[in-house]
Amino acid sequence: MKVLNIGDLSIKLPIIQGGMGIGISMSKLAAAVANEGGVGVIAAVGIGMFEKDYARDFIEANIRALKREIQTAKEKTNGIIGVNIMVALTNFSDMVKTAISEKVDIIFSGAGLPMNLPEFLTKGSKTKLVPIVSSGRAAEILCKKWKQLYDYLPDAFVVEGPKAGGHLGFKREQLDNPDFALEKLVPEVVSHVKPFEEKYNKNIPVIAAGGIYTGSDIKKIMDLGASGVQMGTRFVTTDECDASQAFKQTYIDSKEEDMEIIQSPVGLPGRAIRNEFIEKINRGEKKPVKCPYKCLKTCNFEKTPYCIFAALMSAMKGNFNGGYAFAGSNAFRSSKIISVKETFDSIIKEFKEAISVK
Repeated sequence: MKVLNIGDLSIKLPIIQGGMGIGISMSKLAAAVANEGGVGVIAAVGIGMFEKDYARDFIEANIRALKREIQTAKEKTNGIIGVNIMVALTNFSDMVKTAISEKVDIIFSGAGLPMNLPEFLTKGSKTKLVPIVSSGRAAEILCKKWKQLYDYLPDAFVVEGPKAGGHLGFKREQLDNPDFALEKLVPEVVSHVKPFEEKYNKNIPVIAAGGIYTGSDIKKIMDLGASGVQMGTRFVTTDECDASQAFKQTYIDSKEEDMEIIQSPVGLPGRAIRNEFIEKINRGEKKPVKCPYKCLKTCNFEKTPYCIFAALMSAMKGNFNGGYAFAGSNAFRSSKIISVKETFDSIIKEFKEAISVK
């Protein structure tokens, strides 16, 4: 695998561990991935929900928790650490400012277009800004706007296809449409970004995400123009993943037919592992929501059948009576829990085998 360069960051293995909330990818997983030469990513979404004063002081609890997780990750690794911050968060600006003040290496930002992300950079900041997009047009819009408003171009792009886990940037009818497949999206984004690279003499690598599970998958998508990949699902079933053992086990126990597209309370389709909680919601049962903090801009908590944050946190802790696990389309391929190092070794072996096939 070729080294992935994002600005002045040199990433030994072009593998970015996807940011997975709530509490799935925290400092433990991120540091372990960074130690293997990839980019470890902490998910900022709902990160303060484990703080005792979360309901009372939503803003401060999240800031405190994010600071602690970044600092803890940095204590465990000299590798590259990123933070995933959703545009849809009501505390988006606080999370971005905190990440930059803690000198995190990269901010990945999706679930909406991060149109104003560069405005938070401070003098001397070396934090790289990487938007997550689902089309070439979105990448072009961000390049134009950032250059016009901030004289800044994205340091890279993550293009996320419809096979990803969690919330998806597509309409439900687009998920199985070949025109929106990752294999189509990657060359499209590369072509939309190339004119900006040439005009401003800046390298803007495109990183592919969504449904990438093996080293063979990495080989195929890099042959189509991707400079690196983002993988989430594969890292869930690792010893270092911050989720409970029960959460990891639900991946191992899952079958292909359990991968279900749900309609999230935030107004987007999402991919999760089917369970009784989801079945109840599908039958029209509701869990009353009392929301003192309004986490997401797009969530109408007065009409939603349940709290997405509470459901994901319950699942992370292993309580599937109160929630469900988000997962990528290949989660059912998980068979056992191994270390992050063993996972990397396996991915590299798969990649080498793919290269040797003629």
